[in-house]
Amino acid sequence: MPKITFMGAGSTVFVRSVLGDCMLSPVLCDSQMALYDIDPDRLAESELILGAINKSCNDGRAAIKTYCGPQNRKDALRGADFVVNAIQVGFYDPCTIIDFEIPKKYRLRQTIADTLGIGGIMRGLRTIPVLREFADDMAQVCPGAWFLNYTNPMSILTGYMQRHTPVKTVGLCHSVQTCSERLLSDLGMSDRADGRKELIAGINHMGWLLEIYDRDNNDLYPEIRRRAAEKNAAEKHKDMVRYEYIKHFGYYCTESSEHNAEYNPFYIKSRYPELIDRFGIPLDEYPRRCIRQIESWKADKENIIKSAERGHSRSHEYASRIMEAMITGTPYKIGGNVLNTGLIENLPSDACVEVPCLVDGSGVTPCHVGKLPPVLAAMNMTNINPQILTIEAAVTRRKEDIYRAAMLDPHTAAELSIDDIVGLCDDLIEAHGDYMKMYN
Repeated sequence: MPKITFMGAGSTVFVRSVLGDCMLSPVLCDSQMALYDIDPDRLAESELILGAINKSCNDGRAAIKTYCGPQNRKDALRGADFVVNAIQVGFYDPCTIIDFEIPKKYRLRQTIADTLGIGGIMRGLRTIPVLREFADDMAQVCPGAWFLNYTNPMSILTGYMQRHTPVKTVGLCHSVQTCSERLLSDLGMSDRADGRKELIAGINHMGWLLEIYDRDNNDLYPEIRRRAAEKNAAEKHKDMVRYEYIKHFGYYCTESSEHNAEYNPFYIKSRYPELIDRFGIPLDEYPRRCIRQIESWKADKENIIKSAERGHSRSHEYASRIMEAMITGTPYKIGGNVLNTGLIENLPSDACVEVPCLVDGSGVTPCHVGKLPPVLAAMNMTNINPQILTIEAAVTRRKEDIYRAAMLDPHTAAELSIDDIVGLCDDLIEAHGDYMKMYN
């Protein structure tokens, strides 16, 4: 039976989706499931909910075991076939709060701060040292395992693992498989969704819907462009930034408008505060989500304790399908985050790119895409530059390399002077304390 190790099993979102999906798979339902976390309370809660799913949906066939703390990490990983990563180094409190509150002192505002921007850079820098430890342990106790990374900042963390460790790694994000369906639904074109054909490529959270055709091979983009322009002109809605991308760059991208509002210098500008209202940009959105999620989980946990049962429907997450494909050899297509080995010709070879991939018994085989339209490659490059420099800073552990990564971040650079960027980085490093003590 396969062994699946879940790192960061205290996650209240992914552990239910991924391992619940595995329990509903005929190939994976009798797996050994090793749950690892450093928080004993969160770990116990996840064991509770997975035990309920296992009992209610899987006749108790999965063997679930918990492992808490670094001293037990190797045992959790030992003999694993698949390692799913969903850790959050520093948690919501204190580190996410710090990533939002200190930049505000410099009048730098954010929405999500987990992928790019100064918050994404700091999250990457405090997470990579932990991934380095994971990689060292995996090389010893499960050298053949696949590392399925869900943790953000996706391109920074996955790119680090692929460039600086021997671990077989693919990065996974659910924004790819939901991108076009939601777009068509929001534009009143759901009747064109069944049987559609599409091509998505770029980088994580800024992958581009390059082509989309209906079942009869009719190009849907002309109608998408027309309806998106009309909707942005007529009403305020939650996806205005991405519809503006369609207007100015010609294409839609994978991740939400609240994310993309902070990946560029265009929308969150202290000199033009009216843009926040005009485009409906939800500043401080991620902290609000964290608070809601914590409260929701408390209620959910109480219901499970009362009923001792929990239903589950298989989600759209890739992880269980990837495991099935690798075990059975039956091909499955994903949008995966992989090293750019000439896959997208006008992006750097050391970039982590998001492209169609074929998964089977041989592993993950990325597909060649060719060149992106120049403006899309240029937009990706504004994000790739700080991603690559953040990885460099994590390897060198030098503060000046952290400064350089922040200087090249498009939103940070648009708002702050170089002196303020250096001061902000110093303040964040100090505030994060032991989480950033390796950088000098």
